[in-house]
Amino acid sequence: MLKKNETVRLEITGMTNEGNGVGRAEDIAVFVPMTAVGDVIDCRIVKVMKSYCYGIIDKLIDPSPARIVPDCPVYARCGGCAFRHFTYEEELRVKQEAVRASFERIGKLTLEYEPILGSRSTEHYRNKAQYPIAEVGGRAVCGFYSRRSHRVVPQTDCLLQPEIFRDILNYCLAYVNDNAVPAYDELTGRGLLRHIYLRRGEHSHQIMLCFVVTGFKEGGIFAPLAEAVAGKFPDIVSVVLNENYAPGNVILGKKLRTLYGSDTIEDVMCGRRVRLSPLSFYQVNTPQAERLYAIAAEYAGLTGGELLLDLYCGAGTVGLSMADKAGRVIGVEVVPEAIENAKYNAAANGLDNCEFICGDAGKISGLLCSRGERPDVIIADPARKGCTRDTLEYMAQMRPERIVMISCNHATAARDCAILAELGYKAEKCRAVDMFPRSSHVECVVRLTKTEK
Repeated sequence: MLKKNETVRLEITGMTNEGNGVGRAEDIAVFVPMTAVGDVIDCRIVKVMKSYCYGIIDKLIDPSPARIVPDCPVYARCGGCAFRHFTYEEELRVKQEAVRASFERIGKLTLEYEPILGSRSTEHYRNKAQYPIAEVGGRAVCGFYSRRSHRVVPQTDCLLQPEIFRDILNYCLAYVNDNAVPAYDELTGRGLLRHIYLRRGEHSHQIMLCFVVTGFKEGGIFAPLAEAVAGKFPDIVSVVLNENYAPGNVILGKKLRTLYGSDTIEDVMCGRRVRLSPLSFYQVNTPQAERLYAIAAEYAGLTGGELLLDLYCGAGTVGLSMADKAGRVIGVEVVPEAIENAKYNAAANGLDNCEFICGDAGKISGLLCSRGERPDVIIADPARKGCTRDTLEYMAQMRPERIVMISCNHATAARDCAILAELGYKAEKCRAVDMFPRSSHVECVVRLTKTEK
């Protein structure tokens, strides 16, 4: 049995969904971060479990052909990226295999896998970033959480974010420190500023700046900053306070107060004008999202007269992108602000065949089923936790010809597709889409069709 602090020679032969390399020693799986498939290393065991171990690189003996030098100074400490130490081609291979493995091992499904769609850009592609705030050496800093912790790694110049985010952050941090604004402390629950949240329209270039604070009463100190930062950066059209005093991992609270400009920003997605509030879901890689929605439209196979049900619709972007190919579109989303955005977006684009309903996907699916709605196609784009069992059952009861599953978590997508298989739907085709280059996450789109049951 392997022991803690023991050093073993290890060849990395696989990769986990979290981005750790996997090798075997004494027939036990060892998970090692910052490794690539093909690496031969001397590995120091740092944690021993019953059936597996964790290790770290003690010495790199023979590097993988795919290994490269990381181009970020905080990469080894920051939890944002997982794959900056090997080539993008290898990253796409790893992600393609991860999707396939989930559907085969978790879902026990056999389907056609189209080649993964890589991103045209691997840098500065994100249109949204949420930076936690912490106090380091008596000063407020922001950055990203270290792996498996809530320890903030200070960094404003992230290679995944638009460069203008760096400049805005540095400007805001200078104000925060000059005015002694207290950073939030998770351990004590004290402090005012929890996060700085930035969102930018890929095509419009409009920027929203949001300060997440523990209370609006003390948040008035940000009013002068709102005016000043908007004057310094003309693309900022909205500065918002968000109140979140609750402990835990949830970044945004439900209460908003606009300090400058508009409550929202606007952008263009798939040729449609879209309005976005701070709480609205919007894909973080706009050009790649437009390509993903094109694949979803192909899988949906709309011909012009169908009823399309768009579950977990967010601001309506998926359904609106296909509205001219459908007879009717019904969108369902639990976030009220997102539903208001979706309604506005439909009207702004002259689409009068769209209905948007605010509520839980499972409950609204049951309601639609009871009122006799029979969609021809259902598109589901749930959060990482996937769909609930009752949502899937109501989807199947409505008997659409096709279901298109869009997911940022291929493990839960595989689980949900396996349940749909029990309910009379066969997963036929899947395509992985890399929405999140250099991170361990990957999106996938699955087409399911009704069987003869």
